[in-house]
Amino acid sequence: MSKAAPTTPRPRRLPTAGVLRLGRTSDIWFKPAVSAVVASAIPNLILLCLDRLDLAIYTMAGSLCATYAHNRPYANRARTMVGVILGMVAGLAAALVTSSLVDSTMALITVGALLAALQKLLCDATRIGPPAHVIFTFISSAALFVPQTIGQVPGHLALTAGAAALAYAVTMAPGLLRPQGPERRAVRGALRATARYAGLPAGAPEAGPARDAAAAAIQIGWQNLLLSGDRRTEDRRALERLLIRAEIALASPTAADPGLLAGWADRLRGTGAVPRPADPAHATDLLGVEVEHAFPGPSLLRRMRPGGLLLPVAARTFAGCALAGYVSFGLGVGRPYWAIVTAAAVSQANVSQSWRRSIQRVVGNLVGVLVFVAVTPLTDTGPTALVLVALAFNFAAEAFMPRNYWLGSICVTPMALLIVQFSRHQAPGGLLTDRVVDTLVGAVVGMLAAMAVVTRRPSRILAVALTGARTAQQNARDVLAAPHPDPAALDAARRRLTFALVELRELRDIAAGEWWQAPLPEQDVLALQRSGHRTLAETVRAQGLGNGGAAADGGGGGRA
Repeated sequence: MSKAAPTTPRPRRLPTAGVLRLGRTSDIWFKPAVSAVVASAIPNLILLCLDRLDLAIYTMAGSLCATYAHNRPYANRARTMVGVILGMVAGLAAALVTSSLVDSTMALITVGALLAALQKLLCDATRIGPPAHVIFTFISSAALFVPQTIGQVPGHLALTAGAAALAYAVTMAPGLLRPQGPERRAVRGALRATARYAGLPAGAPEAGPARDAAAAAIQIGWQNLLLSGDRRTEDRRALERLLIRAEIALASPTAADPGLLAGWADRLRGTGAVPRPADPAHATDLLGVEVEHAFPGPSLLRRMRPGGLLLPVAARTFAGCALAGYVSFGLGVGRPYWAIVTAAAVSQANVSQSWRRSIQRVVGNLVGVLVFVAVTPLTDTGPTALVLVALAFNFAAEAFMPRNYWLGSICVTPMALLIVQFSRHQAPGGLLTDRVVDTLVGAVVGMLAAMAVVTRRPSRILAVALTGARTAQQNARDVLAAPHPDPAALDAARRRLTFALVELRELRDIAAGEWWQAPLPEQDVLALQRSGHRTLAETVRAQGLGNGGAAADGGGGGRA
C-alpha cells in the first residue's frame, strides 16, 4: 500500500454545468443600478452641454464609485465610500502620471498589471464586495492609454473627485428615508434562510446546503448590526432578538415554526414597525461588543500576510494581466487595456471560479459586441443619443449582473465601447476587432495564469480551520459539561461554534475549487459539520430555548 497516494496532488475536473444558468435577482438590484445612472447622468449631461464629452472618462471614474457598498449599513457605508473614492482617485492618479511620463506600451502594460494585482489584493482584504476590483482596474487600465501631459493631471483628478462626491451623496441619500434599511434586509435574509431550512423534511438531501446557507445569513445579519454602530434603539433591540430567534431555529429546526419566521421576514419590508417577538425563556442578549468577540475577524494586515490566501491570487492577477497585455500587444492591439481588464476579471479565489468567470466573460463580451453593432445606427445620430444609450446600458448592467456575470457583461461591453466614442468617433470595425481579440486573449491567458500559479495553501488553511472548529466545538462541550452552565457562556460558545462552522464551509469551497490539490479531508469536514450542529442543538436545549419561542408568539409546528 502506498503511503504517498492520499496526499499526492492531482488535477481536478473543471465545472461546466450551470456556468450560464441565471440565478435569483438581488432584493435591492435597482439600488446600485439607479445610483450608478444618477451619479453618471448629471456629469455626462453637463459635459454634453459644454461639448466636452472627451472628459467623460474622468467623471465616469468618480461616478462608478456609486456601485459600491449598497449592502452596508449607512454608518459603515460612509466610511467604505470614502475608502472606495480614495482608492479610485489613487489608482487613476498613478495611471495618469504614468501615461504622461512613459511612452513604452510594454511598460504601461506592466504598470497596469501591477495596479490590477494591488487592487485585487486590497479589495479581497477589505472584503469590499461586488463589483470588487474590476471597476478599479477598468478605470486605471483605460487611463494608462489616454494621451496625457503632467500638467493636465490635477484638473482631470479634480473632475473625478467632483463626480465621486456626487456619487457619495447619491449612495448615502436613501439613508434619509430608511436609515435602518440595510440592517432590516440582512435580518430578513437570515429569517428567510432559516425558515427555508426549518421547513425541509428531515433527511432531505438539500438540508445540508440549506443549513449552511442559513448559518451564513445569520452571520451576515450580526455583522450588519455591528457595522451599524452601537445605537441601542428599540428597533435595534428588536432586530437583535429576531436574529436570536433565527439562531435558535437553526440549532433546533424541528421545534421551529417556518411560517412564523417567514412572517417576521415579510414584516421587515419597507418602513413598517419592526416585529418585536417576546424574549425566549432564559435567553441572554449577547449584544454589542460581546457579539463582536463571538465573531472574531482577522485584521486587514493579517488577511494580507504571506501565509494567507490573498497573495497567491494577487500574484496570479499580475501574471495573467501582464501576459495578456503583452500577447494582445504582440497581436497588433495598440492599447490592450481590455485584455488586462479581462484577465483581472478572470482572476478569482480558485481555479474553478476562474474557469467559470472566463466562460461567462467571453460569452457576455462577444454577445455584447453584437449588441453594440445593433445600436450603432442609433448612437451615430448624435452625442445626445450616445450619452442616453450609454446610461441605459449602465442601468441594465447593474440590474442584470446579480443574475449571472455573463448577462451583465452583455450590457457592460457596449457601454464601455460607447464611452470610448465619447472622446472621438472611431471606426467600429477596428474597435470591435480589438475588443474581441482582447477578450479572448485576456480570458485564455488569465485562465492559464490561474492554473500555472499553483498554491497548496487552501488545503493547509482548511486544515487549520478544521482544527479551529474542533476547538470551538470542544469549548461548547466543556461549557455544557458544567453542572449549571452559565447562559452567557453558552450563548458565546454557540456563536463561536456557528462562526467556525461557517468559516470551515467557506474555506472548504475555496480549497475544493483549486485545480491541483492534495485530496481534501472531505469526510472529516462533513463529520465535524454534523457533530457541530448537534452540539449547537444541545446548547439550545441547555438554555431552555428548544421550543424556538413559538409558544410565546402564537405559532407551532416545524419539521417532521
